[in-house]
Amino acid sequence: MSTTTTSRADTFCLNLRFLLIVTVFVANAIEPLIIQHESLHALYVWIFTFHMPLFVFVTGYFAKNNLGGPEGRKILMQIVVQYVIFQSFYSLMQFFVFRTMTMEYSFFIPYLLLWFLVSHLSWRILLPIFAKFKHPILFAIVVAVLIGYGNFTGTFASISRTFVYLPFFMIGYYFDYSRFVQLFTTKIRLLAGFLSIALLAVIGLTTKDLNPQWLFGSFTFSYFGYHEWYVGIYRLLIYTLELIAAVSFLAFVPQRISWITDFGRRTVYVFLLHELIIRSAVASGIYKHITEPIELIIVIAAAIGCTLLLSLPITKKLTHLIIEPKIHYYVIDRTPLRKWIHRPTN
Repeated sequence: MSTTTTSRADTFCLNLRFLLIVTVFVANAIEPLIIQHESLHALYVWIFTFHMPLFVFVTGYFAKNNLGGPEGRKILMQIVVQYVIFQSFYSLMQFFVFRTMTMEYSFFIPYLLLWFLVSHLSWRILLPIFAKFKHPILFAIVVAVLIGYGNFTGTFASISRTFVYLPFFMIGYYFDYSRFVQLFTTKIRLLAGFLSIALLAVIGLTTKDLNPQWLFGSFTFSYFGYHEWYVGIYRLLIYTLELIAAVSFLAFVPQRISWITDFGRRTVYVFLLHELIIRSAVASGIYKHITEPIELIIVIAAAIGCTLLLSLPITKKLTHLIIEPKIHYYVIDRTPLRKWIHRPTN
Protein backbone atom coordinates (compact mmCIF):
# COMPACT_ATOMS: atom_id res chain seq x y z
CA MET A 1 0.00 0.00 0.00
CA SER A 2 1.42 3.36 -1.02
CA THR A 3 2.01 6.25 1.38
CA THR A 4 -0.75 8.23 -0.33
CA THR A 5 -3.21 5.37 0.03
CA THR A 6 -2.19 4.91 3.64
CA SER A 7 -2.76 8.57 4.47
CA ARG A 8 -6.12 8.48 2.68
CA ALA A 9 -7.04 5.40 4.68
CA ASP A 10 -6.00 7.09 7.92
CA THR A 11 -8.07 10.15 7.01
CA PHE A 12 -11.12 8.02 6.29
CA CYS A 13 -10.77 6.08 9.54
CA LEU A 14 -10.18 9.23 11.62
CA ASN A 15 -13.32 10.77 10.10
CA LEU A 16 -15.19 7.56 10.84
CA ARG A 17 -13.90 7.46 14.41
CA PHE A 18 -15.15 10.97 15.13
CA LEU A 19 -18.62 10.28 13.73
CA LEU A 20 -18.76 7.12 15.81
CA ILE A 21 -17.86 8.88 19.05
CA VAL A 22 -20.69 11.32 18.32
CA THR A 23 -23.09 8.37 18.07
CA VAL A 24 -21.66 6.88 21.28
CA PHE A 25 -22.35 10.10 23.19
CA VAL A 26 -25.80 10.50 21.65
CA ALA A 27 -26.79 6.89 22.40
CA ASN A 28 -25.69 7.13 26.02
CA ALA A 29 -27.32 10.54 26.43
CA ILE A 30 -30.74 9.37 25.23
CA GLU A 31 -30.63 5.99 26.99
CA PRO A 32 -32.46 7.24 30.13
CA LEU A 33 -35.33 8.37 27.88
CA ILE A 34 -35.82 5.44 25.50
CA ILE A 35 -38.47 3.67 27.58
CA GLN A 36 -40.81 6.67 27.49
CA HIS A 37 -40.12 7.72 23.89
CA GLU A 38 -40.38 5.20 21.04
CA SER A 39 -38.67 7.51 18.56
CA LEU A 40 -35.58 7.69 20.74
CA HIS A 41 -35.71 3.93 21.25
CA ALA A 42 -35.58 3.48 17.47
CA LEU A 43 -32.63 5.87 17.18
CA TYR A 44 -30.89 4.10 20.07
CA VAL A 45 -31.28 0.64 18.52
CA TRP A 46 -30.25 1.93 15.08
CA ILE A 47 -27.05 3.38 16.53
CA PHE A 48 -26.29 0.13 18.33
CA THR A 49 -26.54 -1.87 15.11
CA PHE A 50 -23.34 -0.27 13.83
CA HIS A 51 -21.50 1.98 16.28
CA MET A 52 -19.64 -0.60 18.38
CA PRO A 53 -18.87 -2.97 15.48
CA LEU A 54 -17.40 -0.02 13.57
CA PHE A 55 -15.61 1.40 16.61
CA VAL A 56 -13.91 -1.96 17.14
CA PHE A 57 -13.20 -2.14 13.41
CA VAL A 58 -11.45 1.24 13.36
CA THR A 59 -9.54 0.32 16.52
CA GLY A 60 -8.29 -2.77 14.73
CA TYR A 61 -7.28 -0.68 11.74
CA PHE A 62 -5.12 1.63 13.85
CA ALA A 63 -3.47 -1.39 15.48
CA LYS A 64 -1.85 -2.31 12.14
CA ASN A 65 1.45 -0.60 12.80
CA ASN A 66 1.79 -0.96 16.55
CA LEU A 67 0.56 -4.40 17.51
CA GLY A 68 3.95 -5.72 18.58
CA GLY A 69 7.39 -4.50 19.60
CA PRO A 70 8.14 -1.70 22.07
CA GLU A 71 5.32 0.45 20.69
CA GLY A 72 2.83 -2.38 21.10
CA ARG A 73 3.95 -3.02 24.68
CA LYS A 74 3.70 0.70 25.39
CA ILE A 75 0.10 0.76 24.19
CA LEU A 76 -0.79 -2.31 26.25
CA MET A 77 0.64 -0.66 29.35
CA GLN A 78 -1.17 2.58 28.58
CA ILE A 79 -4.48 0.72 28.33
CA VAL A 80 -3.82 -0.91 31.71
CA VAL A 81 -3.02 2.46 33.32
CA GLN A 82 -6.11 4.06 31.75
CA TYR A 83 -8.27 1.25 33.07
CA VAL A 84 -6.88 1.43 36.60
CA ILE A 85 -7.32 5.21 36.71
CA PHE A 86 -10.85 5.37 35.33
CA GLN A 87 -12.18 2.19 36.93
CA SER A 88 -11.12 3.67 40.26
CA PHE A 89 -12.43 7.13 39.42
CA TYR A 90 -15.87 6.06 38.20
CA SER A 91 -16.30 3.53 41.00
CA LEU A 92 -15.56 6.20 43.60
CA MET A 93 -17.89 8.66 41.85
CA GLN A 94 -20.69 6.10 41.73
CA PHE A 95 -20.36 5.22 45.39
CA PHE A 96 -19.62 8.57 47.03
CA VAL A 97 -21.17 11.12 44.66
CA PHE A 98 -23.98 9.38 42.79
CA ARG A 99 -24.74 7.05 45.72
CA THR A 100 -25.29 3.97 43.56
CA MET A 101 -25.15 1.31 46.26
CA THR A 102 -26.54 -1.54 44.13
CA MET A 103 -23.58 -1.73 41.77
CA GLU A 104 -20.93 -4.39 42.25
CA TYR A 105 -17.51 -2.78 42.53
CA SER A 106 -14.67 -4.92 41.25
CA PHE A 107 -11.70 -4.47 38.96
CA PHE A 108 -12.86 -7.62 37.20
CA ILE A 109 -16.22 -6.10 36.32
CA PRO A 110 -15.52 -3.04 34.14
CA TYR A 111 -17.61 0.03 34.84
CA LEU A 112 -20.02 0.48 31.92
CA LEU A 113 -17.99 1.94 29.03
CA LEU A 114 -14.65 0.71 30.42
CA TRP A 115 -15.31 -2.77 29.06
CA PHE A 116 -13.82 -1.42 25.83
CA LEU A 117 -10.41 -0.92 27.46
CA VAL A 118 -10.35 -4.47 28.82
CA SER A 119 -11.45 -5.92 25.49
CA HIS A 120 -9.00 -3.75 23.54
CA LEU A 121 -6.19 -5.14 25.66
CA SER A 122 -7.43 -8.68 24.97
CA TRP A 123 -7.89 -8.11 21.22
CA ARG A 124 -4.27 -7.04 20.87
CA ILE A 125 -3.14 -10.18 22.66
CA LEU A 126 -5.54 -12.54 20.89
CA LEU A 127 -5.09 -11.34 17.30
CA PRO A 128 -1.57 -12.81 16.80
CA ILE A 129 -2.88 -16.12 18.17
CA PHE A 130 -5.94 -16.23 15.91
CA ALA A 131 -3.85 -15.08 12.95
CA LYS A 132 -2.05 -18.43 13.00
CA PHE A 133 -5.19 -20.17 11.73
CA LYS A 134 -5.87 -20.53 8.01
CA HIS A 135 -9.10 -18.53 8.20
CA PRO A 136 -8.64 -16.35 11.30
CA ILE A 137 -11.78 -14.22 10.98
CA LEU A 138 -13.99 -17.25 10.35
CA PHE A 139 -12.42 -19.00 13.33
CA ALA A 140 -13.05 -15.90 15.48
CA ILE A 141 -16.73 -15.94 14.46
CA VAL A 142 -17.04 -19.61 15.41
CA VAL A 143 -15.49 -18.91 18.82
CA ALA A 144 -17.82 -15.93 19.32
CA VAL A 145 -20.84 -18.13 18.66
CA LEU A 146 -19.60 -20.89 20.97
CA ILE A 147 -18.85 -18.43 23.79
CA GLY A 148 -22.55 -17.58 23.84
CA TYR A 149 -23.34 -21.08 25.09
CA GLY A 150 -21.19 -20.59 28.17
CA ASN A 151 -22.64 -20.71 31.65
CA PHE A 152 -20.95 -17.64 33.10
CA THR A 153 -21.48 -13.95 33.65
CA GLY A 154 -20.63 -12.36 30.32
CA THR A 155 -19.69 -9.06 31.90
CA PHE A 156 -16.90 -10.59 34.03
CA ALA A 157 -13.61 -9.22 32.65
CA SER A 158 -15.60 -8.35 29.52
CA ILE A 159 -15.16 -11.95 28.34
CA SER A 160 -18.27 -12.07 26.18
CA ARG A 161 -17.74 -8.74 24.42
CA THR A 162 -14.07 -9.54 23.84
CA PHE A 163 -14.90 -12.58 21.73
CA VAL A 164 -18.13 -11.23 20.23
CA TYR A 165 -16.35 -8.16 18.82
CA LEU A 166 -13.01 -9.81 18.03
CA PRO A 167 -14.04 -10.53 14.40
CA PHE A 168 -14.61 -6.79 13.82
CA PHE A 169 -11.20 -5.96 15.30
CA MET A 170 -9.62 -8.46 12.93
CA ILE A 171 -11.55 -7.14 9.93
CA GLY A 172 -10.21 -3.67 10.75
CA TYR A 173 -6.68 -5.00 11.12
CA TYR A 174 -6.80 -6.62 7.69
CA PHE A 175 -8.75 -3.75 6.08
CA ASP A 176 -7.53 -2.85 2.58
CA TYR A 177 -8.60 0.72 1.90
CA SER A 178 -7.60 0.71 -1.77
CA ARG A 179 -9.79 -2.33 -2.35
CA PHE A 180 -12.61 -0.71 -0.39
CA VAL A 181 -12.49 2.41 -2.59
CA GLN A 182 -12.70 0.26 -5.72
CA LEU A 183 -15.79 -1.53 -4.45
CA PHE A 184 -17.49 1.38 -2.68
CA THR A 185 -18.34 3.36 -5.80
CA THR A 186 -20.58 6.43 -5.83
CA LYS A 187 -23.54 4.30 -6.84
CA ILE A 188 -22.90 1.78 -4.07
CA ARG A 189 -22.43 4.62 -1.60
CA LEU A 190 -25.80 6.13 -2.46
CA LEU A 191 -27.48 2.74 -2.11
CA ALA A 192 -25.73 2.19 1.22
CA GLY A 193 -26.89 5.55 2.53
CA PHE A 194 -30.46 4.80 1.50
CA LEU A 195 -30.23 1.37 3.14
CA SER A 196 -29.01 2.91 6.42
CA ILE A 197 -31.94 5.34 6.51
CA ALA A 198 -34.33 2.54 5.55
CA LEU A 199 -32.97 0.44 8.41
CA LEU A 200 -33.74 3.27 10.83
CA ALA A 201 -37.30 3.42 9.46
CA VAL A 202 -37.77 -0.34 9.80
CA ILE A 203 -36.48 -0.26 13.36
CA GLY A 204 -38.87 2.60 14.07
CA LEU A 205 -41.81 0.51 12.85
CA THR A 206 -40.77 -2.59 14.80
CA THR A 207 -39.13 -0.95 17.78
CA LYS A 208 -41.33 -2.68 20.37
CA ASP A 209 -40.21 -6.10 19.11
CA LEU A 210 -36.49 -5.39 19.39
CA ASN A 211 -34.44 -5.98 22.52
CA PRO A 212 -31.28 -3.87 22.16
CA GLN A 213 -29.47 -6.11 24.66
CA TRP A 214 -28.93 -8.59 21.83
CA LEU A 215 -26.69 -5.95 20.28
CA PHE A 216 -24.61 -5.33 23.40
CA GLY A 217 -22.55 -8.51 23.02
CA SER A 218 -22.22 -8.79 26.79
CA PHE A 219 -24.70 -11.56 27.53
CA THR A 220 -24.71 -15.30 27.01
CA PHE A 221 -27.69 -17.01 25.40
CA SER A 222 -28.94 -18.31 28.76
CA TYR A 223 -29.39 -14.70 29.92
CA PHE A 224 -32.15 -14.34 27.32
CA GLY A 225 -33.70 -17.65 28.36
CA TYR A 226 -32.47 -19.64 25.37
CA HIS A 227 -30.85 -23.02 25.89
CA GLU A 228 -31.55 -24.72 22.56
CA TRP A 229 -28.64 -26.11 20.56
CA TYR A 230 -29.48 -23.94 17.55
CA VAL A 231 -29.54 -20.61 19.40
CA GLY A 232 -26.09 -19.77 18.00
CA ILE A 233 -27.84 -18.98 14.73
CA TYR A 234 -29.25 -15.88 16.43
CA ARG A 235 -25.75 -14.52 16.94
CA LEU A 236 -25.00 -15.13 13.26
CA LEU A 237 -28.17 -13.20 12.38
CA ILE A 238 -27.06 -10.36 14.66
CA TYR A 239 -23.68 -10.37 12.92
CA THR A 240 -25.45 -10.13 9.56
CA LEU A 241 -27.53 -7.19 10.76
CA GLU A 242 -24.47 -5.44 12.20
CA LEU A 243 -22.44 -5.98 9.04
CA ILE A 244 -25.20 -4.55 6.84
CA ALA A 245 -25.73 -1.60 9.20
CA ALA A 246 -22.00 -0.92 9.50
CA VAL A 247 -21.30 -0.96 5.77
CA SER A 248 -24.37 1.19 5.16
CA PHE A 249 -23.24 3.81 7.69
CA LEU A 250 -19.91 4.14 5.88
CA ALA A 251 -21.84 6.01 3.18
CA PHE A 252 -21.94 9.04 5.51
CA VAL A 253 -18.19 9.12 6.20
CA PRO A 254 -16.22 11.85 4.37
CA GLN A 255 -13.04 10.69 2.65
CA ARG A 256 -11.27 14.05 2.59
CA ILE A 257 -9.28 15.81 5.29
CA SER A 258 -11.33 18.31 7.29
CA TRP A 259 -11.76 19.53 10.85
CA ILE A 260 -13.38 16.25 11.87
CA THR A 261 -10.17 14.46 10.85
CA ASP A 262 -8.31 16.40 13.52
CA PHE A 263 -11.09 15.83 16.05
CA GLY A 264 -10.92 12.12 15.24
CA ARG A 265 -7.44 12.04 16.79
CA ARG A 266 -8.84 12.89 20.24
CA THR A 267 -11.84 10.56 20.52
CA VAL A 268 -10.33 8.81 23.55
CA TYR A 269 -10.94 12.01 25.55
CA VAL A 270 -14.62 11.99 24.65
CA PHE A 271 -14.88 8.28 25.32
CA LEU A 272 -13.42 8.38 28.82
CA LEU A 273 -14.97 11.67 29.97
CA HIS A 274 -18.46 11.74 28.47
CA GLU A 275 -19.94 9.32 31.00
CA LEU A 276 -19.16 11.79 33.79
CA ILE A 277 -21.31 14.41 32.04
CA ILE A 278 -24.18 11.99 31.50
CA ARG A 279 -24.10 10.59 35.03
CA SER A 280 -24.05 14.13 36.44
CA ALA A 281 -27.07 15.05 34.32
CA VAL A 282 -28.96 11.96 35.49
CA ALA A 283 -28.08 12.64 39.13
CA SER A 284 -29.28 16.23 38.82
CA GLY A 285 -32.79 15.00 37.99
CA ILE A 286 -33.01 16.98 34.76
CA TYR A 287 -34.11 13.93 32.77
CA LYS A 288 -37.36 13.80 34.75
CA HIS A 289 -38.40 17.09 33.16
CA ILE A 290 -37.63 16.13 29.55
CA THR A 291 -40.95 15.26 27.90
CA GLU A 292 -41.51 17.47 24.85
CA PRO A 293 -40.12 16.70 21.36
CA ILE A 294 -38.11 19.93 21.31
CA GLU A 295 -36.50 18.92 24.60
CA LEU A 296 -35.50 15.57 23.12
CA ILE A 297 -33.85 17.38 20.24
CA ILE A 298 -32.02 19.61 22.71
CA VAL A 299 -30.64 16.51 24.48
CA ILE A 300 -29.26 15.19 21.19
CA ALA A 301 -27.86 18.61 20.26
CA ALA A 302 -26.25 18.91 23.70
CA ALA A 303 -24.61 15.51 23.28
CA ILE A 304 -23.17 16.57 19.93
CA GLY A 305 -22.03 19.88 21.39
CA CYS A 306 -20.32 18.19 24.32
CA THR A 307 -18.60 15.80 21.92
CA LEU A 308 -17.15 18.79 20.10
CA LEU A 309 -16.02 20.41 23.35
CA LEU A 310 -14.32 17.27 24.62
CA SER A 311 -12.59 16.88 21.25
CA LEU A 312 -10.95 20.31 21.43
CA PRO A 313 -7.17 20.59 21.90
CA ILE A 314 -7.73 22.41 25.21
CA THR A 315 -9.38 19.27 26.64
CA LYS A 316 -6.32 17.24 25.75
CA LYS A 317 -4.05 19.88 27.25
CA LEU A 318 -5.93 19.83 30.55
CA THR A 319 -6.45 16.08 30.93
CA HIS A 320 -3.77 14.27 28.94
CA LEU A 321 -1.84 13.33 32.09
CA ILE A 322 -4.61 10.96 33.17
CA ILE A 323 -6.04 9.98 29.78
CA GLU A 324 -2.82 9.48 27.85
CA PRO A 325 -0.25 9.10 30.63
CA LYS A 326 3.39 8.87 29.61
CA ILE A 327 4.31 5.30 30.42
CA HIS A 328 7.46 4.85 28.34
CA TYR A 329 9.42 4.11 31.47
CA TYR A 330 7.27 0.98 31.99
CA VAL A 331 8.28 -0.39 28.61
CA ILE A 332 11.57 -2.16 28.24
CA ASP A 333 13.23 -2.23 24.85
CA ARG A 334 14.65 -5.73 24.85
CA THR A 335 16.91 -5.19 21.82
CA PRO A 336 20.01 -3.95 23.74
CA LEU A 337 19.62 -6.78 26.26
CA ARG A 338 19.25 -9.34 23.47
CA LYS A 339 22.39 -8.02 21.74
CA TRP A 340 24.32 -8.16 25.01
CA ILE A 341 23.26 -11.76 25.69
CA HIS A 342 24.18 -12.90 22.19
CA ARG A 343 27.34 -10.84 21.90
CA PRO A 344 30.34 -12.77 20.57
CA THR A 345 32.83 -13.86 23.17
CA ASN A 346 36.57 -14.04 22.68
